[in-house]
Amino acid sequence: MQPIDTHCHIHDQEFFDAIKAEEIFQVSATELEHMLLIGTSLLDSRRAVDFASAHMDKSKAAVGIHPHEALKMGSDQIKVDTSELKKLAQNDHVRAIGECGLDFYYNDRSKALALQTQLLEAQLQIATDLRLPVSFHVREAFDDFWPVFDNFSGITGVLHSFTDRQKHVDVALSKELLVGINGIATFTSHSWQRQIFASIPLESVVLETDSPFLTPRPMRGTINEPRNVTYVTKFLAELRGDNAEHITQITTNNARRLFRL
Repeated sequence: MQPIDTHCHIHDQEFFDAIKAEEIFQVSATELEHMLLIGTSLLDSRRAVDFASAHMDKSKAAVGIHPHEALKMGSDQIKVDTSELKKLAQNDHVRAIGECGLDFYYNDRSKALALQTQLLEAQLQIATDLRLPVSFHVREAFDDFWPVFDNFSGITGVLHSFTDRQKHVDVALSKELLVGINGIATFTSHSWQRQIFASIPLESVVLETDSPFLTPRPMRGTINEPRNVTYVTKFLAELRGDNAEHITQITTNNARRLFRL
């Protein structure tokens, strides 16, 4: 069994031209069962769908609008773009909504809360209507995020690139959300984060790279590629006193179920 990278951006033309994206995909495809290409804007989501359509044997798409976009868009544009996003989400190659959520690490909460909440709610409604899971981006915003999440019933999904405290792990698990672990686990300097990565029930974990970001050890200093998820697998096996084959088996099955891969 091969691992699944549940969160990557190799289709994003801001980082890769078509030739480089194809090269990265082909190399990674030999080592992975699947890759989920994650959209961060309406245009980027369209590109994710196009890429997945051309590589359907090893990739699928998630369509979404990142919370960073909210202030740039404004309320009216949020309505327009999320209406178009819903149409796009009905494509056969789409397996999730996202990445979407709340982020007050890079955004002033007092300025961003209302628009980010509007953007998140619109995407949660799409997920509800189309019965799709969600890839969540939540950074320094969980206290505002959970009340929004709780306004929607039946939402499934994953907390992408989770780095927050145990109390939010506990809430996530109580809501049957999965937790995405990536290269951060291999290079964090926080012992409390390593403890969390070591203790989350494996049945609630999926693996990801967030390529081209967050390159894991021992590949730090290079552009992250989906195939590097294998280093995350090996690290977790060592951290948890497990073996890489078992980590791969459980997390791959988790990803298959959540994203219908």
